[in-house]
Amino acid sequence: MTADRAVQGDPAFFDLVSRLRAEAIRTDERRGVVLAGDRDAGIDAAFTAVDAANVDGADVTIVSTREGFRFDRVSPRRSRELLGTTREVVILDCHGRFRPNTLGQVLGAVDGGGLLVLLTPDLDDWPGIHDGFDEGLAVPPYTIDDVTGRFRRRLIGALREHEGIAIASVREGEETNGPPEVRVRVRGLTESTERRGGSAQTSMRSSANDAFPDLVYDSCLTRDQVRAVRALESLRGPTANAAVVLESDRGRGKSSAAGLAAAALAAAGERVLVTAPETSNVSSLFDRVREALTGLEAVETVDEDGRRFETDAGGAVEYVSPETAAASVDGRGTTRHTEGVQHTERMRDETDRSRSDALIVDEAAALPVATLERLLSADAIAFATTIHGYEGAGRGFSVRFRDRLREAEREEDRTVRDVRLEEPIRYARGDPIERFGFHALLLDAAPAPEPAIDDLRIEDEGRSEQELSTGVAVGEPLDGSPIEYRSLEPEALLADEQLLSEAFGLLVFAHYRTEPNDLARLLDAPNLSVRALMARGHVLAVALLAREGGLDPERRASMYEGSRVRGNMIPDVLTSQLRDEEAGRPVGLRTMRIATHPALRGRGLGSRLLDRIHAEFAATGDQRGVDGETGGALEDEGAVDYFGVSYGATPRLVRFWRRAGYSTVHVSATRNAASGEHSAVMLRPASQAGEGLLARHADALADRARDGLSDALRAVDPDVIRACLGACPASRSDELDLSDREWRAAAAAAVGPGTYDAVPGAIRDLAVAYLLRGTDGELSAREEQVLVAKALQGHPAERVAEDLGFESERACMRTLGSAIDGLLDVYGGDVADAERARFEG
Repeated sequence: MTADRAVQGDPAFFDLVSRLRAEAIRTDERRGVVLAGDRDAGIDAAFTAVDAANVDGADVTIVSTREGFRFDRVSPRRSRELLGTTREVVILDCHGRFRPNTLGQVLGAVDGGGLLVLLTPDLDDWPGIHDGFDEGLAVPPYTIDDVTGRFRRRLIGALREHEGIAIASVREGEETNGPPEVRVRVRGLTESTERRGGSAQTSMRSSANDAFPDLVYDSCLTRDQVRAVRALESLRGPTANAAVVLESDRGRGKSSAAGLAAAALAAAGERVLVTAPETSNVSSLFDRVREALTGLEAVETVDEDGRRFETDAGGAVEYVSPETAAASVDGRGTTRHTEGVQHTERMRDETDRSRSDALIVDEAAALPVATLERLLSADAIAFATTIHGYEGAGRGFSVRFRDRLREAEREEDRTVRDVRLEEPIRYARGDPIERFGFHALLLDAAPAPEPAIDDLRIEDEGRSEQELSTGVAVGEPLDGSPIEYRSLEPEALLADEQLLSEAFGLLVFAHYRTEPNDLARLLDAPNLSVRALMARGHVLAVALLAREGGLDPERRASMYEGSRVRGNMIPDVLTSQLRDEEAGRPVGLRTMRIATHPALRGRGLGSRLLDRIHAEFAATGDQRGVDGETGGALEDEGAVDYFGVSYGATPRLVRFWRRAGYSTVHVSATRNAASGEHSAVMLRPASQAGEGLLARHADALADRARDGLSDALRAVDPDVIRACLGACPASRSDELDLSDREWRAAAAAAVGPGTYDAVPGAIRDLAVAYLLRGTDGELSAREEQVLVAKALQGHPAERVAEDLGFESERACMRTLGSAIDGLLDVYGGDVADAERARFEG
């Protein structure tokens, strides 16, 4: 396979690609070329396409599992490196292991006038060809034969439907080492002669009120960019206390605007740190830094890879990793003039290099929420984030981090400015490849429009909490429109674009980590199912469910010995981490995602949906999972032994799942990278086997709470611990074995001259027993928080007072004494009562 061999191919194909390239340049759009058929022939034909496009090889990237090309090659596993970069031609090899995420990542890397080339199997055969990605969807006990090809059917339909995409079949030629045979099926020419209107440069010139040099504003290509740069002016100066959020689809120039502002700040003597998930993500940003600083004649030194610029005014712009950036702001609430943080080995002087005046985070939506929250401690910070596209489909930024930004604005008196960039820069508005990507990957999926449902009345007034937790009969009239509980079968979703967009759009809108891969899982994975509440043909609430467990003895033993079993998250946690070899035997149904339309939240729809799911899948029979090797539930199609959920725990979410009948069995020691929270695992039994599983792990969690909260779970929010323990039905929750001396010491610590330090073990046991009861209000929330932070997590009193906002350490310890006194009201006997009477009398 060589370029020389490829160029000798079909001259008609060569001419077509040349015309596609000319049309793309003329319209400032992108064009696509699909080479479907034999892989080797497709690679040869792709080389022909590159030559026909008259593109320098340095401007071509091929994304493939194969190696040995004369072009820049990126492994599909590393395709995230293309975010924030631009190429004239990107070739995506879809053979072997096609991941939807990879397509989403490469789509935005093709510049206006460029070509996207896809190498695929024969399009008629592709849906039925299993590859490496399908292997990941074959969740045990299912096999790869159970995985369908619906997503690829959808993708092929989009390729054939959208203009600007040529499709050709390819196969090896008849001659040995001869050129491939290429037959064009769809020409893809739009015959468009329109070019995007000229940039509005004349109306974007700088004004007298601008803080940055004129050159910076004059370098902007759209009015949106000017607005973005002006918003970034708020990062300048020693007293800045601002956060700026730049949002756009791919190709709107947000990174370039950030680069221009960074250059202006550095030229004025400010030191700017830039971070992103990958160094390659900031290529366009640093291109603008170089251009602006050169134009301002402000460059003093540049490092060899162009990721650190120093200016003659003492300023600098430098890339650092997200972890280094977070470490530079942790614990001090500012990035300003703080010493002793070593950013990179390239820096000249540790003290001088570690201070910064502003922080810019590019491709922010691709970073974990926990990292974003750490970065927010910087006094002057900007986040550039993609609304749609692969990195924007992970909704941690929108779902979780937006709340934190609003909190900072409200509580810290911080200025938060939002700028949305709409006008494309990399390519023209209405670009065919962008439209194809949005359609094929549902990047613009959205819940039902509010006008279609905003007059529905779902009243909860006058209902008790018990009624709210169980909901009401689905099907009751809502202004004449009944609610319908539906199973959204994959074939029905594939056939109904509105239904698919509304269901997937709700999942994307409500969850912090939803990716194009998840669309393929929803359509193709045999262990997944979707249930929804609907009215007037619109999705009101939706749940994505995963079937787990039912594993054979060999697989359970393998998991116990450390092997990972795909798609069995709860059995894996309970088996490999918590050492229960039988945990993979019962069959569970895990709620992966549940979402209610934002216009209808707080109306009990999520609870109603769960009620119907519980009723549909609850196991029948009273001995299932006890005698049968598989756990038994698989023998009754659809029925399960337990319902499960794992999520980033917050007090509100724990209360929701507890009201739905779920109980805590595990709290993770580390924060989830996507949610930024510690994960909680909760179960709701549906059979005797499920009840046994819950009982074992509730008792185990209670045991860990007595010993592990001061170690592995020491960093968890005390309110999360309170909620999780309150939802743990441990059978030994009231078992206390305190000696008379311990009772007296506890009483003295509560109301007498004793101290907490004289009897920490006894107070810890009292606190655990009390919190496991679910609490009945004997202690105030404040007292419970102090008990968790001091008695269970073992934080120093000074730290507890600071974290919980006490005016002094003494006030904190008084509250601890009051909490101990309340515990003695609940559990104390004659010995404790006599000791308290001695000091209170």
